[in-house]
Amino acid sequence: MASILPVEPERRPRLWIALFGSLFFAGLFVFLNIGRWLVVEDPLEKADAIAVLSGRMPSRALEAARVYKQGYANHVWLTHSTEPAASLQSLSIPFLGEESYDKQVLVHEGVPEGAIELLEPPIVNTADEMKTIGEALHREKLHSVIIVTSKVHTRRVKLLWRKISGQDGLAIVHGDSDDSFDAAHWWRNTSDALDVVREILGLANAWAGLPLQPAA
Repeated sequence: MASILPVEPERRPRLWIALFGSLFFAGLFVFLNIGRWLVVEDPLEKADAIAVLSGRMPSRALEAARVYKQGYANHVWLTHSTEPAASLQSLSIPFLGEESYDKQVLVHEGVPEGAIELLEPPIVNTADEMKTIGEALHREKLHSVIIVTSKVHTRRVKLLWRKISGQDGLAIVHGDSDDSFDAAHWWRNTSDALDVVREILGLANAWAGLPLQPAA
């Protein structure tokens, strides 16, 4: 029976160098390509509604208006949050809410006011939005929705939809066509870098089963 020869001492440093070199280049590959990996969109197709996710006002509403005018759906849904309106109200400072401005953008861009619907209940984060949109599909006996968001946010939206509302219908995830996110060079400015870090942390939370909840 052949015996296993021990690794010669002089060869051990070479093995460690090869291992660390492999890990370094693997890490560099991930670093350089993670921005592209985060952007995952579906081809546009006819749907029952277009849902505009909160944030990045007015770019997401502008994109939803473009999609609406191309004839992909006859209704536009807006989500909304109680904040910061509730906190400002306690200070006697009026605030209409992001959804009010999004609606004005949509109307300005040619979407009929009667085609715009504000979804209830209020949301806190993207997971809440997926639940609210899914419940709207189920409640109104509809089958598909185009979800408009920022490009860097698309992969997390798709993952959360599958986990939370996949049984409620088909979600077509669509990124803002005017989004300035530079997927190939995301580390070059703080805005893109913060977006990438936020999305990675959000994806990790989703993969873990959403153990981290919004602060009360």
